[in-house]
Amino acid sequence: MTEKQVPFTKNQLEQIIEKHPTPFHIYDEKAILENARSIKKTFSWNEGFKEFFAVKACPNPYLMKMLKSEGFGSDCSSLPELLLSERVGITGEEIMFSSNDTPAEEFVKAKELGGIINLDDITHLPFLEEHAGLPDLICMRYNPGPLKDGNVIIGKPEEAKYGFTREQLFEGYRIARDKGVKRFGLHTMVASNELDAAYFVETAEILFNLVVDISQELGIRFEFVNIGGGIGIPYKLDQRPVDLNVVSSGVRDRYEKIIATNGLAPLAIYMECGRMITGPFGYLVTRVRHIKNTYKKFAGVDATMSDLMRPAIYGAYHHITVMGKENAPHDTVYDVTGSLCENIDKFAVARSLPALEPGDLLVIHDTGAHGYAMGFNYNGKLRSAELLLRENGDVLQIRRAETVNDYFATLDFDGLAHFTV
Repeated sequence: MTEKQVPFTKNQLEQIIEKHPTPFHIYDEKAILENARSIKKTFSWNEGFKEFFAVKACPNPYLMKMLKSEGFGSDCSSLPELLLSERVGITGEEIMFSSNDTPAEEFVKAKELGGIINLDDITHLPFLEEHAGLPDLICMRYNPGPLKDGNVIIGKPEEAKYGFTREQLFEGYRIARDKGVKRFGLHTMVASNELDAAYFVETAEILFNLVVDISQELGIRFEFVNIGGGIGIPYKLDQRPVDLNVVSSGVRDRYEKIIATNGLAPLAIYMECGRMITGPFGYLVTRVRHIKNTYKKFAGVDATMSDLMRPAIYGAYHHITVMGKENAPHDTVYDVTGSLCENIDKFAVARSLPALEPGDLLVIHDTGAHGYAMGFNYNGKLRSAELLLRENGDVLQIRRAETVNDYFATLDFDGLAHFTV
């Protein structure tokens, strides 16, 4: 059973709202840093262990700088993410660049920054060579196909658009070796929001065996394996977090039996988690605007799915705390909705909550990853602010809310005066 708590009282939250009106996302600095330190400690047995924070999960430079202070790198998949990392001071092999259907300019920038380029397809080798030149270090993404199950977010590996087949990997590393590449890494990621610890141990075992096979056949040595991210978080109360000690112990066991036994140690282990780093420590704060009674009861709030789309597109569950009514009976059933002109604009469907009234403050849990990051402007909705609850209790705005001027910024109203139909 997972207990959902918030890092502030209703009175503290009301004081925050006096300066920062709802809706907004707020992140708990203390909890994020403690989590980051715990992850490092858990895998400290591997001398080269490194976590590359998946920037796509929560692309805010303040959070990235916090994680950089703990030795985390950046997992990037686009030019803006590369530039964001550069602005934070994350460069060189602190960057893991994993993309797909990649444009030339992104390979060029990744190489310019000295990042680790993780290729998604065998045709990207000549493409990279033509546009940016081959770097000294090459990594390739493995898609194990039917050898491993995926899950609902990424889908079956054999139907996913990511990665090399086993046969293509051997050919890709052979080509890279023959062209003078001296340093090698191997990567895979075939699931997202997975809660089974054994899944990640099995992933490491697959990669370790592949390292042995490729190394022996091609005479190359791998510096690292990146076992990916995808570690889930317990969104629901009856779920439990992944036990990283179990993952670490299982990976270490396979490392000793496969890598060390075959004389291929040291081999660094990399991860690229995002969701489990910041996800549980972010909250969307929103206020009830209207209560509507028709065929159902609806609690309309001032946030919309433009602030958190996971419930709409995945049917995902996010726990809701009603501030000041934490101990009240959950005896009224609501759909909690936003004001967007789409019926899927709902944060909860048929959710039992305390009786609500206009003005109530709702805290939607676990929005610290794939929350703000997945926002959009459909229907002219403006994205909310992001705040950071500091370790000392202060609150820092780390991204302001969008304005109508932001929404109009890319439109050419000057040209409109000369436009005729």
